[in-house]
Amino acid sequence: MIIEKKDRILFVGDSITDSNRNYEAIPAGWSSWGDGYVNLINAYTTALLPREELMIVNRGVSGDTILDLKKRWQVDVLDFKPDWLTIMIGVNDVWRHFDGTFAQTPLVSLDRFESELQTLIERTLPHVKGIILLSPFMVEQNEKDPVREMLSGYQQVIQTLAETFGLPYGNVQEKIDDFLRHQSSYVLSSDRVHPSLAGHVLIAKTWLETTGILEGKDADNR
Repeated sequence: MIIEKKDRILFVGDSITDSNRNYEAIPAGWSSWGDGYVNLINAYTTALLPREELMIVNRGVSGDTILDLKKRWQVDVLDFKPDWLTIMIGVNDVWRHFDGTFAQTPLVSLDRFESELQTLIERTLPHVKGIILLSPFMVEQNEKDPVREMLSGYQQVIQTLAETFGLPYGNVQEKIDDFLRHQSSYVLSSDRVHPSLAGHVLIAKTWLETTGILEGKDADNR
């Protein structure tokens, strides 16, 4: 991933990306980044890569599944003409199988998830310099927990698509699991899904390492 001056870097996803962003703010304007990992990435690139003048834009929407992303893809992604796109989606596609039963929420099967994400990737790649895929995650150490066990299939789909299309893949779940070997899950999340600020730091670090920006800053002394 070679970042160039004035590149537009767009983040799309669910509430973890949204993180209370101001929908009325102009793109890359004050309060537009939310208070999560996108905001941290913007702070890092602004402070430590000032000459690049990167535009960090948050288009996360709380509650989104892959089907919701599909509905707004043209307006929120393609029409904006980003140089780089980051996608983190999937936890709601799994969660609704467990908390949407009594609301008769439409459920996204693993096959449907794979098909829709692949279509969005194929539709977008000709228009961007690259796409970064981040894994959805659960702050849950027990890999046999029913939600986490189902999520692992969706994570594998994303990793396989990254390999198929030659895209950078950031394994956020791996970072979470490393943390949980030492500290309680409640430090990172109160509901196993929505991260604390410390959890957002882990996501931001994953992205910065996956893109090579974290390593590259010191390497070329920018």
